[in-house]
Amino acid sequence: MLVRLLYASRAIDSNPDAIEAILAQSRNYNPTCGITGILCYGGGIFLQAIEGGRMAVSELYGHIQKDSRHKDVVLLHYEEITERRFGGWTMGQVNMSKINTNILLKYAERPELDPYSVSGKVSLALLEELMATASIIGRA
Repeated sequence: MLVRLLYASRAIDSNPDAIEAILAQSRNYNPTCGITGILCYGGGIFLQAIEGGRMAVSELYGHIQKDSRHKDVVLLHYEEITERRFGGWTMGQVNMSKINTNILLKYAERPELDPYSVSGKVSLALLEELMATASIIGRA
């Protein structure tokens, strides 16, 4: 049973080294658990989609909720899926400060990443657009 989980959180430490440490840990851990996904970050906010088996995704989300590098962790969207949308990435990344602001304005009131102010479906649509426009890096 495959599932997709989308959540948002605020970074405790948003310096580039801290972000890179989160990505490195994800890229090391996720392949052994069959988890794929992407992480967007901007303005101290994370938006992450993770896909994989139901138990593996649930366990990972439980760890994220307790992770001292995150605060204000909120579940945006969860669904059973027939296939992965982000299967090409052990953990792809998007630095929102480097994308065209028109993409953000398409889905939000202002040109900034704020998944707390939109629905989970809107956040998922944003991720799909970022994938379609080749804004995701770190394919592994």
